[in-house]
Amino acid sequence: MSNAGTTTILPEEMGKPLEESLDHLVENSNKVSLGGGKDVLAPSEQRAAETEDSQADAIHSHGGHSRKWLKKFFPSEETMDRLFSMEHMGNYVINRMTGKKIFETMPIYVRVGMHLLFVSGCSYMSYSSVEKLLENQSIKQGKIYDQTGPEVREHIETFIKTYELPLEELLVKDLDQYPTFNSFFSRRLVPTARPITSPNDPSIVISPADCRMTVFNTVDKAKQLWIKGKQFTLPSLLTGDDDTETRFTEIQNDSTAAISIARLAPQDYHRFHSPVEGVVGDIKDIHAVNPQAINEDLNVFTLNKRSVMLIHANFGPGRESVPIAFVAIGAMLVGSIGWSKKPGDKVVKGEELGWFQYGGSTTITIFPSKSGVAFDADVVSNSENGMETLVRVGMEIGKVQP
Repeated sequence: MSNAGTTTILPEEMGKPLEESLDHLVENSNKVSLGGGKDVLAPSEQRAAETEDSQADAIHSHGGHSRKWLKKFFPSEETMDRLFSMEHMGNYVINRMTGKKIFETMPIYVRVGMHLLFVSGCSYMSYSSVEKLLENQSIKQGKIYDQTGPEVREHIETFIKTYELPLEELLVKDLDQYPTFNSFFSRRLVPTARPITSPNDPSIVISPADCRMTVFNTVDKAKQLWIKGKQFTLPSLLTGDDDTETRFTEIQNDSTAAISIARLAPQDYHRFHSPVEGVVGDIKDIHAVNPQAINEDLNVFTLNKRSVMLIHANFGPGRESVPIAFVAIGAMLVGSIGWSKKPGDKVVKGEELGWFQYGGSTTITIFPSKSGVAFDADVVSNSENGMETLVRVGMEIGKVQP
């Protein structure tokens, strides 16, 4: 249909090309995750990127030739990294253990695909047909990771080699004991692999995951610096469109609550743990936020599944039962969430709460102001400067202020 020399593409007309594009996105995502490429820098590449002399080789070797063609236009690595960061095609990360700044990239086809769906001027996501396409692709990709057969071990071995995963950390070291790729993806570790900081001190808050951590001491601060979309509110995050939901009222009405965001990369250990001790309250399943699109000025509460756990946390004398919200968020296209705990269960700090199956995943924890939690200065500083902090399960990220 034309109008004054322009063409309007109707939803039904764009369906086939969009479906083919999503097929391509899923196909390439599978190649990356099962060893045909890398979603982010592997440990050796991270170490290489921490030295100026080898940074160019490390970054340009990422994902095959995905960035080499850009080098002639942007010969400066710093310039290119800034460009990728501004366009949400990568992230600056501070390794808390070394203090070094590194840059993690994602394959361009993934970022461009997400950008077209969520960020561009095209209102693709307003069409129910597009949402149905994404649902179908999610099911398709999920089936791939749940397939059994002789190729599973090969995929696992390639994944281990690609990301240089330490086998001594595995609770089950015999790779033949993992019947599917997803069973390995949500692998358990030996208890000593992730020591818990001050396990008997309830005033110390720990990281719930191996992740890239962003924290803000108030939600209002987070909305200024990170969650820029006008659609983001605590009620939207915790209750979705359910105006009758009352279980999270105390938390969702607290504009000075502290917030931590833990972003997991595919190679990370994908079980998440309790950042506090306490008692599990209710669990609510709702739609979720896309981790990239959350930086955009649009409604992103329409795609991915999220599950919200209420925990009545013990932060010490006078704060023995403070409700916090722990939100587990699935990934674009795929990302199943499983819980190890149920309402009424007691949890100690660092105890497993649940797991993610394949897909980049995120947890968000909301600490109401009455908890007295303030995050560690280095992680706050990194976050305010637009950088994530690389942390592991059990590391201290904050503490209760007197």
